[in-house]
Amino acid sequence: MKFTNLIKFLLATLIIFASNNAIAKTIKWSMQGDSLTLDPHAQNEGPTTQVSRQIYEALVTRGLDMSIGPQLATKWKAVDPNTWYFYLRDDVKFSNGQKMTSEDVVFSILRAKQPTSDFKEYISTISSVKAIDDYTVQIKTSKPNPILLNQLSNIFVMSKQWATDNFAIAPQNWDAGQETFSATNAMGTGPFKITLREPNTKTVFKKNGKWWGNVEHNITEIQLLPIKNAATRVAALLSGEIDIVTDAPVQDLARISSSGGHKVESTPQMRTIFLGMDQAADKLRTGNTGDNPFKKKEVRQALYQAIDIEAIKKKVMRGLSEPAGIITFPGVTGYTKALDKRLPYDVDAAKKLLADAGYPDGFDVELRCPNDRYVNDEAICTAVVGMLGKIGVNVSLFAQTKSKHFKELKDNQGDFYMLGWGVPTLDSHYVFHYLYESGASWNKVNFSDSDVDAAIRVMEGEVDLDKRNAAIAKAWKIVRDNIAYLPLHHQVISWASKSNVDVPIRPNNEPLFRFSRVN
Repeated sequence: MKFTNLIKFLLATLIIFASNNAIAKTIKWSMQGDSLTLDPHAQNEGPTTQVSRQIYEALVTRGLDMSIGPQLATKWKAVDPNTWYFYLRDDVKFSNGQKMTSEDVVFSILRAKQPTSDFKEYISTISSVKAIDDYTVQIKTSKPNPILLNQLSNIFVMSKQWATDNFAIAPQNWDAGQETFSATNAMGTGPFKITLREPNTKTVFKKNGKWWGNVEHNITEIQLLPIKNAATRVAALLSGEIDIVTDAPVQDLARISSSGGHKVESTPQMRTIFLGMDQAADKLRTGNTGDNPFKKKEVRQALYQAIDIEAIKKKVMRGLSEPAGIITFPGVTGYTKALDKRLPYDVDAAKKLLADAGYPDGFDVELRCPNDRYVNDEAICTAVVGMLGKIGVNVSLFAQTKSKHFKELKDNQGDFYMLGWGVPTLDSHYVFHYLYESGASWNKVNFSDSDVDAAIRVMEGEVDLDKRNAAIAKAWKIVRDNIAYLPLHHQVISWASKSNVDVPIRPNNEPLFRFSRVN
């Protein structure tokens, strides 16, 4: 009898184990760089938002088709041009079981407006926010804001109690290298929760059993395993160690596609890659001329026309890029094909422009570039170095990991640098507010123009679309003619995965694992 009972026990255990193993679905996800922080308001950076999006939610969100829809708010209305009411779901809990109320929303929006937040410019027009009752929030703006919903889709809601208990009332001061509890821990209302965080090595997400939404995925666990080296990342995918790579190297796409057990999807991304030049410094930090050549438009134009963007597209990007004339892309309010036309590639014209500007023999400068953020970022910079050398500009390349690159740019350490800019609001205002407005946090070229600043104010508060579009067009013409930046191309992204892994690709390069399945 004892032997029979033992057999029954072992069979039952085997059945339970097999059943659990069949139900458990893990996705091992890789990209070249990690999230910079888990604090949802500390860094407005793509991979960081990708991670936050799995665990935190906003009042409204963009779906798979990129349209704005409800999330923590079920509906909203503007009762006058400057006053909005948002009506919250009453069945939302944070992953620790605590109910979410209006107080958490008010806290989170005010937190995102604090000086250490990298999202404060997102919602600069919000003048006040208050709880009307447990599930109604009033937001007032300093002027009518036609893109408030677009902006709020990226302001994640935190638990006021959790942040208070863990001394995280203010966003992490990432620029200063501050370490906080919220930088390495997270607790949101989203479909997943983080159970392990080893920065730059491994982050584990588990299914949040307390999520309020309809569960359309079959994933029980996600493991984010950043792999900086492209060849190693691809090898891990092809060997089965990784299930999906959301920045598959362009040079390996054909090899991945030819593998019977894998697939590749590509789409134009909402991101433009460009080079910036500090036009305010009296002399270059890394130059040899004793002055700052970038102050002269002729020099900036010479560099622009010396860059053979079609060669970069063909040889570096393997055809997966679209040459850009402005720092925004089709689908963004204010974009036109005419604006997006580049100045012609012309080495002789570039040499003449340099000579006319007083630099017939060129000059020396350092180009700072990330090596783990954009598609073939360091390779693009290497190509640019060679092209500028043909007109006498001797460029030394300094490539480093994105965390150091961004911090040093914020600390005004770059004469000449690469940056990429997405437009999550799908409106030109986002580009101008961060890159062109006088004193803006990412305006490291130190561009300043009173007419552009005035146009930005119109973009923020004008509800007459004709007047607003006219202001956007005026601003684009000014900055395009000024050549404050050197636009390179609009990025194309490629995701590679096992054939049985279904993660819908989106032009903002953000996977929504709540819509994903492992078959």
